[in-house]
This record gives sequence, C-alpha cells and structure tokens, in this order.
Amino acid sequence: MKRILDNFIVLEGLDGSGTTTQLKEIVERFDMQSIPVHATFEPTGSPFGKIVRSVLKKEIVTTPLALAHLFAADREDHLHNPVHGITGMIEKGETIICDRYLFSSLAYQSIECGYEKVEELNDFPYPRFIFYIDTPTDVCMERIYTRNEETELFEEHSYLNKVREFYERAFSTLPEEVNFIRIDGRKTIEEITVEIESVLKDKGLL
Repeated sequence: MKRILDNFIVLEGLDGSGTTTQLKEIVERFDMQSIPVHATFEPTGSPFGKIVRSVLKKEIVTTPLALAHLFAADREDHLHNPVHGITGMIEKGETIICDRYLFSSLAYQSIECGYEKVEELNDFPYPRFIFYIDTPTDVCMERIYTRNEETELFEEHSYLNKVREFYERAFSTLPEEVNFIRIDGRKTIEEITVEIESVLKDKGLL
C-alpha cells in the first residue's frame, strides 16, 4: 500500500476548473489563522518543471512518453528534494497545499501513454486530502477561451472529456484512508472556498 502524507492537501480538476484560484483562497484562510502553510503547484518552477511548461506551451516538441517521464521527474524532485521537498516540509510541521499532483498525470498522460504505464511512473505517496473540483467540460472550455491566451497542449474539448474519464478511474481506486471530496465546479469561487474550508475545519487542519 502506498504511503499517505498527512497535512498534504491536493486540488485537482480539468483545466479551467479553478484549482489555482482555490489554492490562493485556501492559503489565505491558513494565513489568517497563523497556521504554517506552504502553497505549491505542478508542474513546478524547478528546471524539470520549466521544461514541462515549455512542452505544454508548444515551445518544445517531444513524445507523449517523454513528457510523462518529465512530469514524473519533476514530481520526484518536488517531493524529495533535500532542500525544499514536500516530505521534508511536512516533517517540520508545515501543511502543504498543492495545485495538481500525480492524479493529473494519470488523467492527462494516460490518454496517449496508457494508464498502467503512467501509474508505473508515478509510484508516489498519496495526499491525505484530495479536493476534486468537478466542472463540466463546456464550462472549462468557456473559461479557457475567456483568458484570451493561446490554448495549451491539452486544452481541447474532446481531449478534456477523455481526461475526465481517466480522473474517475484514478479516483475509483483510492484507499479509504484518503479523504476524497468532490466539489461542484459550477459553484461560485466563494462557495467552493467555503466548502473546502468547512472540510478542513472539520478535520482539524484549520
């Protein structure tokens, strides 16, 4: 059985679901309570993560499997880097909130690389909490287009529908020790924040 990291909270959802916005909102709630917290995200800002972002922005062309390996390398460093790794910060008593984690790889890279292969590359610990902002694909695409930015590699309607299916597969095998909370992504930003905050208060983290 995979190790489960206490005080590790992950936000997941399709592109356009609002995970980045919620990361900022929930961290603010921790700050208001003067609770040590570290906000982070994947791909990271490390050299590995920067290469991943260049691929996603279509600045670098590579194979789907190479990209899956890059994501996994970035995640290994994110977790276990001896200077600023997540596991070390948790051991020091910090709560970690992460915008995306291994479930994003299982959802996105599995389409072209196969679920079993991506799962093999991502033999990492589970977070204690997963908040999945479940947002209809049409709503996500509308939000993506209103950004007035060039779409990234995976921001296409048919692709996101497949991503949703692999998310469901990944979440269907979670151990019961992991707190999985599905949230309606059509709610307002404030409503989603309040729902997340309520769960964390109930579990004693806030």
